[in-house]
Amino acid sequence: MRRFFIWSALAAVIGLIIAGVGYWAYWTYYARFQPVTVTRNQAEIQRLLDEASWVSAGGGGEPLYIIGYRDSAAMQRYEREEAPKLRAAGVEARIILFARPDREGLAQSTAAERATLAELWLTRDWTLYQRWTATPVRNWTAAGIPAADGNLARGAVVEAGRAFVANLSEKLGQEGLQTRYPLIIWRDREGFMKACACTDSRSWVFIRDDLDAPERIDPPGVAPGDPQAAQVYPGDGSPEGLPYPTLPPLAPAPGAAPAPATGAAPRATPAPTTTPGTARPPAARKAPEPKQADDATFF
Repeated sequence: MRRFFIWSALAAVIGLIIAGVGYWAYWTYYARFQPVTVTRNQAEIQRLLDEASWVSAGGGGEPLYIIGYRDSAAMQRYEREEAPKLRAAGVEARIILFARPDREGLAQSTAAERATLAELWLTRDWTLYQRWTATPVRNWTAAGIPAADGNLARGAVVEAGRAFVANLSEKLGQEGLQTRYPLIIWRDREGFMKACACTDSRSWVFIRDDLDAPERIDPPGVAPGDPQAAQVYPGDGSPEGLPYPTLPPLAPAPGAAPAPATGAAPRATPAPTTTPGTARPPAARKAPEPKQADDATFF
């Protein structure tokens, strides 16, 4: 009986360890990347999104909101890699940018950034957004854009963007989401609102699944799912090197004998013959021998 209790306790301990390791693996590699389904504050969050000034390349499809700030590398990567896939699925990516507030007396945005954000919120100019994001941050001076600092109206627009993000983060925090950027908000096929702090690319697959977006975009001229797509852009997407072309045989020079066919034995070269009246090439001359004279040597 004592041995039975010992083995039972050992089995229980092993079972608890396996369950703990399994839960840790499930949370670490899957659960923590899942989006949050908004259940309590859908109306308030939707109102905030409708009132915010977003920019978009157009398309008019189902909206998906990307919220972040200009210097966010994760946001730039998401927009670069995932926006074409969403557009292929008929989804319109709407981008909302804001200027981060000062932190412990240290400014987290520049005057040029605040001026550009105020202009984007007022005009929603997609061309300006493209120019801004295509220019390195250190080189962007916001030339020709009115300053937001010292301008009551434009400064209020910048503060409105910050208030929007703070209010949105509070609403999503009540749903159990810790706000990080890019913050993605969309609705799935059943109409449920979902949100994701998609700093890790392992979260992106859940968005593509909800919106039926493809995992990759096939190159132009190749039908979707065509196995030739993998041959055109294998691996990392770089094109393969082309094989060296098979060139036709060179035409023989006028008066020259035709070249032998491939695989045939080479023909023996006949000895040169001369015909009467044909001049022969001059014979090689022998080097002169020195002759001794009385006072010099001549050749």
